[in-house]
Amino acid sequence: MELCGTAASSVRAVFMVLQLGLTHIMAHQQQIGVEGKEVILNCKRHDKDVIWKYKYDAVSPATIIQLSTGKVFKGRTPMSDRSEINQNSKHLKVLNLRISDAGTYICGCGSDSNSISLHVVKLTISSNGHFLPDDDLELTLMHNSRNPQPRFSITLFNSHNSIVTPDILQNEAPQKYVLKLKQLKTTDSGTWMCNMHSDSPSISQNISFNVKVLGFENTHLERMYAAADSTVTLSWHLNFQKIGWKKFFTGQLNWTQSKAVTLLDFNATADGQLRETKKSSQTLFEIPEMQRDSTVKVKLPKIQLRHSGEYTCQLLNNRRYIQSKTELVVMQVSANPPGPLPKGAEMTLLCRVSSSIPSNIHLLWERVNGTQTDIKKSKQSETEVEVKVTAAGMWNCHLMEDNNMKLSLNYTVEEAPVWISYTVIGVIIGAGVLTFVLVCLGIMFGMSWQRRRQRAKRMARARQHLLEKKTCQCQHRMNK
Repeated sequence: MELCGTAASSVRAVFMVLQLGLTHIMAHQQQIGVEGKEVILNCKRHDKDVIWKYKYDAVSPATIIQLSTGKVFKGRTPMSDRSEINQNSKHLKVLNLRISDAGTYICGCGSDSNSISLHVVKLTISSNGHFLPDDDLELTLMHNSRNPQPRFSITLFNSHNSIVTPDILQNEAPQKYVLKLKQLKTTDSGTWMCNMHSDSPSISQNISFNVKVLGFENTHLERMYAAADSTVTLSWHLNFQKIGWKKFFTGQLNWTQSKAVTLLDFNATADGQLRETKKSSQTLFEIPEMQRDSTVKVKLPKIQLRHSGEYTCQLLNNRRYIQSKTELVVMQVSANPPGPLPKGAEMTLLCRVSSSIPSNIHLLWERVNGTQTDIKKSKQSETEVEVKVTAAGMWNCHLMEDNNMKLSLNYTVEEAPVWISYTVIGVIIGAGVLTFVLVCLGIMFGMSWQRRRQRAKRMARARQHLLEKKTCQCQHRMNK
């Protein structure tokens, strides 16, 4: 019986040792914090009085904060002034975390305690997270923890929660990682996620950060076609309010035809509002008052060919800029001669655009309810096309881009009333008769003038002959 009792005591002792060891292993947790943010460390104890201590390497634990009989006492560790204790849960909150705060945090009462290994990561984003399109994003991760230091694998998720593969510029594991992502776009704006994972010790932590790419909803060159005498409003939608851009920047709206003209100067204030600073005195344009919808506009009332050109909205930030262009092409139809078409007469219809067009665009005259012969197409890159018309009817001029109609204008040729036709015929006949009469009078006048000239010549010769005859007679008498 004594032997059995000794054996049973030994088994119980071994079981207690294994249980204490397992409890210690399970009590040691791993946690990651980010510099500049706060972290909450959980305490397993629920006693009234607890004490939080901090230990780094072989240095003896030092008191961070203590809760005793309902009162809070702070120690002299570097994070004591930035620490708070929840009197109900006994959890520790460390504010404005620093990379030097990494180490072991111990929560306990007497000999019973639990410990947490806190790993602190310092996340640095180039340009403070503010970019222009085509900029490169550079992400630096500095890591600090107690030994053994984990080796992290890093996965980067963009604002659409898709995994992206950056270039690794520097990998000084386990302390420093430098990642680079090239050529950002405005659609990359939003909250990104960096996942840090380690197998030994087992750690997985998501760290979020914001990326803001200033720009326009559309940055590619747009071409707008408009009919003459219509009213057009060109607009550029900025994304700075949508992405929460709070930095100051300036902008311009320019119009380029033969030379560049600045129509508007503006800036964006720190509270996210657009403000006009200078407006052009050009009477061809109207600049509406800026609204709160982050849109820049220019209004063109009753546009003409002279309104055509390239309109550019430009944003400038830190001596760098991004721009969005809209090319305005004005289309016009006309007739020569204008007005009703007399019977038997001919009219020329002209369709033209204000500027050169790409090779995939052409103009096309087409008679409504006409035949294939009533179609006239411009040659490649021609800016105008004309068609000869001898009968009344409606004609359409289409502007075609890759066989898609972008704009269509019509011109109705009206037949002149009969009396106008007779009047025109009478005018034509009268003009012919008058011309004939004038020609006859001219001929008669020319013949009369020719006869007078010949008569004058004969008289001049006669006088000369008489003069010569008299001279001869005088000489004969003197000789006698």
